[in-house]
Amino acid sequence: MKHPLINKRVAILAADGFEQVELEEPKQALEDAGATVTIVSPKSGKIQGMNHLEMGDTFEVDMVLDDAKPEEFDALLLPGGAVNPDTLRSTPAALDFVRAFFNGGKPIAAICHAPWVLADAGVLKGRKLTSWPAIQNDLKNVGALWVDEEVVVDKGLVTSRKPADIPAFNAKMIEEFVEGIHARSGTQMASSR
Repeated sequence: MKHPLINKRVAILAADGFEQVELEEPKQALEDAGATVTIVSPKSGKIQGMNHLEMGDTFEVDMVLDDAKPEEFDALLLPGGAVNPDTLRSTPAALDFVRAFFNGGKPIAAICHAPWVLADAGVLKGRKLTSWPAIQNDLKNVGALWVDEEVVVDKGLVTSRKPADIPAFNAKMIEEFVEGIHARSGTQMASSR
């Protein structure tokens, strides 16, 4: 099927300081697969991308987080970068947004530092995943099983380590987003802290 994500709505949750390639390339892959993609952010206007430590392009926010309803989306993408996930994990509304996807069994894709947001949302206990290696202890400390692999899939949760992993990440993300709702058996449902 040329457009396996036709009629699927995907939210990209991001704030200033996201790694540009980790938003741009997965977004393009999702759109090429037929998905309707919405950039959701805690602030309106534009958000600043980064190319490692250098400023990249700005991207238009399609929907402010306060107006975004998880039930209107089929899946969630969390790009990395260091500043972006740090901002999101410090934003209660962002953590609630992530928990709603997880508790609904909706697929989530997170790359690089983005699993920090999942850790603070309290959804990683007992989950197998990967990330940028520098945050592995943070993930292990909340009960995740961290592995150093290009891409890891665990009951609809897709994770990768870095920009070089994007081709594998995109392929698995699309596969899981096509599958849709995933049972979360064997794990605790997340709740607000």
